[in-house]
Amino acid sequence: MVMKQVRTTIFCALLISTPALAVPEPAKAIKTWELSIAYEDPQRIQIRLPGDDHETTFWYVIYTVTNNGRREVPFYPTFEIVTDQLDVITGGEEISPTVYNAIQERHRKTHPFFRDPNAIIGPVLPGIDNSRTSAIAFRQMDVEVNNFTVFLGGLSGEIRRLPNPGFDRKKPISDENQPFFVLRKSLAIRYDLPGDSMTRQQAIPARVSQEWVLR
Repeated sequence: MVMKQVRTTIFCALLISTPALAVPEPAKAIKTWELSIAYEDPQRIQIRLPGDDHETTFWYVIYTVTNNGRREVPFYPTFEIVTDQLDVITGGEEISPTVYNAIQERHRKTHPFFRDPNAIIGPVLPGIDNSRTSAIAFRQMDVEVNNFTVFLGGLSGEIRRLPNPGFDRKKPISDENQPFFVLRKSLAIRYDLPGDSMTRQQAIPARVSQEWVLR
């Protein structure tokens, strides 16, 4: 977990502050399995959780994954939001099932085959008939956030091992002292959140870019 946070912080610092730097890129041609994904831009939902006397705001992203290959492939997704303040919000972390029930009810007409995110994990068979639709929810972002990136992982089998410049050969290998970073191909979707700290609470995110990255 510590190494993951360090890797995320380093990668995002490079991506946000120095975009011209030579950040590792995925292969130009697909060399391993890869799932196709269709997604909707982040939306908010306000829910009164069990036991609360007030509503809590959550962000969520609805998505559908499809295996267009010829054999089944594993689907164990990871989702993160990284803000311009380098705050990392992990999708699904501390999210009540009540939130997903509310999302499903809101989109019942447009997404009749919506399933709980835990129910779609595992092997995905080939073909559009085996597509899976769900959502990932996130805790509310700070009102000072001007832009953020949503990272969707677990869609590809491509990985890359890079030397860890902070590795100390004099110390034993541990979670905090690894000789390599293992980077995985992920989809990075960048958004601007217009307005100020007051109006931003109702602002609609504007999609800026989408690209495959290694992180």
